[in-house]
Amino acid sequence: MDEERIQITAEESGERIDALLARAFPALSRSLIQKCMEAGAVTVNGKAVKKNARGSAGDEIVFAFPETEALPVEAQDIPIDIVYEDGDLAVINKARGMVVHPAPGHPDGTLVNALLFHCGDSLSGIGGVQRPGIVHRIDKDTSGLLVVAKNDFAHQGLSAQLSDHSLCREYEAVVNGVLREESGTVDRPIGRHPVDRKRMAVTEKNSKRAVTHWELMESYQGYARVLCRLETGRTHQIRVHMASIGHPLLGDGLYGARCPDKGLEGQCLHARRLRLVHPRTGEEMQFEAPLPDYFREVLARLGPRI
Repeated sequence: MDEERIQITAEESGERIDALLARAFPALSRSLIQKCMEAGAVTVNGKAVKKNARGSAGDEIVFAFPETEALPVEAQDIPIDIVYEDGDLAVINKARGMVVHPAPGHPDGTLVNALLFHCGDSLSGIGGVQRPGIVHRIDKDTSGLLVVAKNDFAHQGLSAQLSDHSLCREYEAVVNGVLREESGTVDRPIGRHPVDRKRMAVTEKNSKRAVTHWELMESYQGYARVLCRLETGRTHQIRVHMASIGHPLLGDGLYGARCPDKGLEGQCLHARRLRLVHPRTGEEMQFEAPLPDYFREVLARLGPRI
């Protein structure tokens, strides 16, 4: 069983242990971490702690990663666009409409089902039985790049890059409205919506810091094409942040207009560029996925640039 050691800093003193571990290992859900704590897999200064425990400066946390469970997810021969692959990781250009991992309402036909067919048993088990190899996610209706870990060593290294913001993810989007500035930064915390649990929201309650940098690429009559760079990676971050400044993504029925616009159902968002450091070789790597057909068709329907 692999172990990871973390020392609590003065700034982190008094914080919950499960919150610290969730930040250190973003590929793991907080509920999974809490289950590990209840099972005795987390110790502080050599003593097992429960899920509500808090730490003090200088404490040493030892997290024993759970053994990989038998995977009750079916491998399916689903075509996927593999941009790069080696023994440690794979970079996938995900098609719009594909769910990343099984969840209620989407038991199969996901990227994980396709990866299990392609990779067999080589995927990292850190993500749990439903999310093997998944380091970070993109939404069903978002197209573009994401990186998958094929072993636990790579998973830990890539998760660390997510945590310290050195794994760079850039997206292109079409938003509603005319942007009056050439660029900007949205630094607003995101948490679960207090009423609608299917949505996220800018809120101070039970939230995490979220930062999105954006720049204007092209302006149209009533719309704008923007480049967004994630500094953090919260659920629906770009969608929530752009809506919070009055520019929801085109087609986003959850955070914007309920009726489809320009023939588009689902947000116009594409994960175009991904930069990372290979966890084994230390090589800096950059990948880019050109705009897919649906995105180019939307741009053509927006009319002349202004």
